[in-house]
Amino acid sequence: MSYTALYRKFRPSEFDDVKGQDHIVTTLKNQIKADRIGHAYLFCGTRGTGKTTIAKIFAKAVNCEHTVDGSPCGECEMCRAISTGTSMNVIEIDAASNNGVDNIREIREEVAYRPAEGKYKVYIIDEVHMLSIGAFNALLKTLEEPPEYVIFILATTEAHKIPITILSRCQRYDFKRIGIDTIANRLNELMIEEKVDVEEKAIRYIAKIADGSMRDALSLLDQCIAFYLGQKLTYDHVLEVLGAVDTDVFSNLLRQILKRDVLAVLKSVEDLVMQGRELTQMVNDFTWYLRNLLLAKTSDNMEEVLDVSTENLQQLKEEAEMIEVDTLLRYIRIFSDLSNQMKYAMQKRILLEVTLIKLCKPAMEIHSDTLLDRIRAVEEKVEQAGEIQIVREVTEIPKEPIPKPTLEKAIPEDIKEVVKNFRSIINETSGLLKGYLKNARLSLGGEDKLLIVLPDELSADFINQQQHKQELAEVIENKIGKAITIEVRQIENGRKFEESFVDIEQVVHMNITIED
Repeated sequence: MSYTALYRKFRPSEFDDVKGQDHIVTTLKNQIKADRIGHAYLFCGTRGTGKTTIAKIFAKAVNCEHTVDGSPCGECEMCRAISTGTSMNVIEIDAASNNGVDNIREIREEVAYRPAEGKYKVYIIDEVHMLSIGAFNALLKTLEEPPEYVIFILATTEAHKIPITILSRCQRYDFKRIGIDTIANRLNELMIEEKVDVEEKAIRYIAKIADGSMRDALSLLDQCIAFYLGQKLTYDHVLEVLGAVDTDVFSNLLRQILKRDVLAVLKSVEDLVMQGRELTQMVNDFTWYLRNLLLAKTSDNMEEVLDVSTENLQQLKEEAEMIEVDTLLRYIRIFSDLSNQMKYAMQKRILLEVTLIKLCKPAMEIHSDTLLDRIRAVEEKVEQAGEIQIVREVTEIPKEPIPKPTLEKAIPEDIKEVVKNFRSIINETSGLLKGYLKNARLSLGGEDKLLIVLPDELSADFINQQQHKQELAEVIENKIGKAITIEVRQIENGRKFEESFVDIEQVVHMNITIED
């Protein structure tokens, strides 16, 4: 018999075997036990999280003759037929290659016929977001009111591409990424069953880089076992097969960057390339390493969050003392950007080397978060030259608000000064305020009171807003060095300015007398 890949060999055949999706498994089992089965389901989530697997288990469970706690028995004729793929009741369709209107019309014709055996016909449409608009429209009516013996299960990794009319007719289930501990425990169980000796550290690394996908974890483990067939699979073996880099390499690389030793950094890159390491994976892992450093730097109780050994945790804490938080954040930003660029780069090594040189030489970068590192680099050069001993003292001096000086009240002579220079004062105001003030006329309302008279209600309301009056008053006060009170008035409809107000601009050269 030919070899079967691990992810196919150990695909769950009942609900209890599914790991990491308890919220979905429990709901579906309860529906089957209570006979409250829906007619359309939408399974959403990233790759390898169990969407198609649970769809097949559900198809067996609804047709099983002897369900056990909502799960298929696996022994009846229907369960065996569905497991071997010979049942006509379960139809799997790949929407990526069958995405046309004609393919959906065939489904609409088929659902008219009852199942020859069993209770339900189950249509599992994988990657349903690949259907054309016409195909979605053709599916819509059937999906809304299918026969009582038909169940649709739509699976997708990109739910946002599915029309809302389809979404509203389905029960939606979001599959979570599977945790590292859950994946590692499952891999350990399977390795015991397969009688393969695997180091725990190797299992956890595979679980981490699988990024929440059980299928990816099994495929990677399968690849590593095949390379070292008959031998104990160690952490170093996994790194070698996957082209990954050990944390000790990251530690040395970080220390070289902090010393600003460009030659040592480039030598490290050369060694990684000659060892055949995958540079894109190296960038992703180094970003993760920096993230762990940041967590170790910002908290004393990170043992449960950081998925590292006690020795590595101690090393992280030691290195965390060597680097500032702002520098770490800058490194993480740079490597996150680099990770995206590496996907499409033809010269990955050159891109990586240029980035590392920028970390060693902060003056080469113009981003704002580089400023502190550039200052530190200059300070280091000055200290090494022996010209000055720099002692850094961080002292928090409470900042007290500086009281605004109290100005004397303006007198008529000061008002005259304002009037003479009012047009230049206008030019020092901002935006719309300047435009409205150009149509203003001036008058007196008291010894220190200046009336701003506007020709219409709109401009008067605008100028009369507190922030605009305040801005104008501050400009005037800066001009004359005296406090002034501003009032805004509007010319009444049908009246002229001269009928209601004294035009102070016309008499500014005369002696101004104010009578109480």
